[in-house]
Amino acid sequence: MIISRPDLEAIKEGRIDLVFRRWDRPRLRAGTKMRTALGLVEVLSVEQISEADVSDADAARAGIRSAQAVVGRQPRRRDQPLHRIELRFAGPDPRVALRERATLSASERTELEKRLAQFDRLSPHGPWTRKTLELISQRPETSSMELSAELGRERFSFKRDVRKLKELGLTESLKPGYRLSPRGRAFLEPN
Repeated sequence: MIISRPDLEAIKEGRIDLVFRRWDRPRLRAGTKMRTALGLVEVLSVEQISEADVSDADAARAGIRSAQAVVGRQPRRRDQPLHRIELRFAGPDPRVALRERATLSASERTELEKRLAQFDRLSPHGPWTRKTLELISQRPETSSMELSAELGRERFSFKRDVRKLKELGLTESLKPGYRLSPRGRAFLEPN
């Protein structure tokens, strides 16, 4: 679910705890934690409601002036049911703290090596993790288009793979391109 930057800021500050969406079916479940630009947002509940069920109090909780304005903001897909989603800010993205750790214990290094070996083993285009990390190290802030071309890879497949490295705290996304995180640099350093 896409949440605007102003709404994310309001959620983080506790000024908003509801959003409304029209979906053919629920796209989220209670308990889901979404990673956003400002941190984690947890879904507390998802409820299909009628337009008449939207109250002015609900609108205020969504940062909107009235129930009528909530319904008016959802004009597309009028044939689809309206959903009321309750959420809360759930803290910083844990990947941020992970990637900032500039030292690796022997067990952390071993675990990373296992994960990367698994990525390489399961990849339809062969081993890629070490080459990708080294290329990002050598060419930070280079666009994914250029990096993928240099490796002879399709861009979207390359980006999906770099996201796997980001999940492990090894890279950071920039505009444009990527860079190694302190954790990624520590991993590439010889033991």
